Amino acid sequence: MANLSFLSMGMILFFCCCSAIAGTTRADQGYSKYKDPSQPVNARIKDLMKRMTLQEKIGQMTQAEYSVVTPETLRNYSLGSVLSGGGSTPFPKAKARDWMNMVNRYQQGSLSSRLGIPLLYGIDAVHGHNNVYQATIFPHNVGLGATRDPDLVKRIGAATALEVRATGINYAFAPTIAVCRDPRWGRCYESYSEDPSIVKAMTSIIPGLQGEIPAGGRKGVPYLGGNDKVLACAKHYVGDGGTTRGINENNTVIDWHGLLSIHMPGYYKAIIEGVSTIMVSYSSWNKMKMHANRFLVTDFLKNTLKFKGFVISDWLGIDKITTPAGANYTYSVEMAIGAGVDMVMVPFNYTVFIDTLTQLVNANVIPMSRIDDAVKRILRVKFVMGLFENPMGDQAYLSHLGSQEHRDLAREAVRKSLVLLKNGNNADPPVLPLAKNAPKILVAGTHANNLGYQCGGWTITWQGGSGNNLTSGTTILGAISKAVDLDTEVVFSENPDADFVKSHNFSYAIVAVGELPYAETAGDSTNLTVVEPGEDIISNVCSSVKCVVIVVSGRPVMMHPLVAHIDSLVAAWLPGSEGEGVADVLFGDYGFTGKLPMTWFKTVDQLPMNVGDPHYDPLFPFGFGLTTEPTGGQ
Repeated sequence: MANLSFLSMGMILFFCCCSAIAGTTRADQGYSKYKDPSQPVNARIKDLMKRMTLQEKIGQMTQAEYSVVTPETLRNYSLGSVLSGGGSTPFPKAKARDWMNMVNRYQQGSLSSRLGIPLLYGIDAVHGHNNVYQATIFPHNVGLGATRDPDLVKRIGAATALEVRATGINYAFAPTIAVCRDPRWGRCYESYSEDPSIVKAMTSIIPGLQGEIPAGGRKGVPYLGGNDKVLACAKHYVGDGGTTRGINENNTVIDWHGLLSIHMPGYYKAIIEGVSTIMVSYSSWNKMKMHANRFLVTDFLKNTLKFKGFVISDWLGIDKITTPAGANYTYSVEMAIGAGVDMVMVPFNYTVFIDTLTQLVNANVIPMSRIDDAVKRILRVKFVMGLFENPMGDQAYLSHLGSQEHRDLAREAVRKSLVLLKNGNNADPPVLPLAKNAPKILVAGTHANNLGYQCGGWTITWQGGSGNNLTSGTTILGAISKAVDLDTEVVFSENPDADFVKSHNFSYAIVAVGELPYAETAGDSTNLTVVEPGEDIISNVCSSVKCVVIVVSGRPVMMHPLVAHIDSLVAAWLPGSEGEGVADVLFGDYGFTGKLPMTWFKTVDQLPMNVGDPHYDPLFPFGFGLTTEPTGGQ
């Protein structure tokens, strides 16, 4: 009897212990510290990382193009990020709601993974939300540099963030803080200026995109100010604007002092302003590929400058460590991750990247500490931005895409960006502002009635396009027609001959010419001329009637032989969707205030030529810009 009692008591105790253990296990399953927003960020990171497998960690380091993944992919691989590349859309002319529905489906896939780590969705929103039909297209950065107005640029950042959020996206690959030292470079329009101080000032777009760090808040750490803001990405680190002969993705030959004084100041400021991510450049510094440069990425950026966000590669950036690209992918992965790249924009063969990196870690070629550093940085950004608490797109923001308020802001940016280079000959009265009540005027040129040309590259598609059906906006011709009196006859002829011009008794002519749209390497140029028949149009029109020539281009172009025959010359850069900003200053509703952000050369043989150079002999110097007074009617 005693033995039975002892045995019974033992059994009871055993079951009690099992029950207690089971209860504890259920409690642990019910509470995860990393999901608790009341916990400190570092505690949440630590708790989540101890739960993660190697596969899940490497998944977080992977960014794939949306076209090659599904929600199931995101669930199974725990990918950290997805992107839409230039021109990569749900379908042509997709609306904000279509984008949001797509992004939310991907986010649901991520949330259904074992640990439910939410997704970052990235996109190149480099002059507004430019991939998206009917978004506001702001002037490209070169035009914003001409405004010399950091507050304007900050407001553009805030407007862009709202439009990006209108599509459910939370991460913008902007701003480009390159310092373009040679206009032959195909990305020069993505640079605010050849002057690092202007580029540094224009990092004000970062608090516009991400939000202003509150008074007393910690500087120099990733920050996001709310659900109406998006992560920013300073790019392309570092020296991308200084390559030899302006060849894209080429070699920047410069000493340490030059790198620090010309190409680095924008990054100092961006880090202080809390930029969350930094993208590495395709280019090399003194023949060392930036994607493989441990000294600049880890030792200097992370350790010296104390950058706490994550470093992301460019599109196929690690593949291009070798020549030809992808020749030794294992080597490229080893070099890039070893250099300090935290997230890799793969973008297509994500399983190859995951398998390769896994093998390198298992073989002790890449230490686990490097993986943990990368994942810690990625998770820090996700926790700081509140992504675990608010992962899904919010339909409350849908109405912000292409809103009138944002179009008005873009129009303001256009008129402040225009630079007046010539306004009549010395002995003659100024040509501008033009009279709105002229009986008959001519509008001519390849770029007068072409919204695609006006917006440039990175508009709806990667390379941009032609015509007026690309997206919504107002052409220069449309803006002029709206601005003049109802009784004024506006005649448009893209390429009139001299006899046509002489025979019509025009009061004056407005000619818009420039470059065709391009992006990146496709824009590299050795001659920097306006597209044909631009010079002939200028010659035919300006030899026959008083003319204003508007140059629509991403950089200074060859104008030296033509300037003498032109009555008034305006640099309009790539103004974007709101052509009415051009008319605002042509007709004197507002004055010209823009200043050249880049030196306007006489001949390409002078290049590279920057302000301060011993051989400096420009057609129009850096900082030049005539002004006019508004005549009323704002």
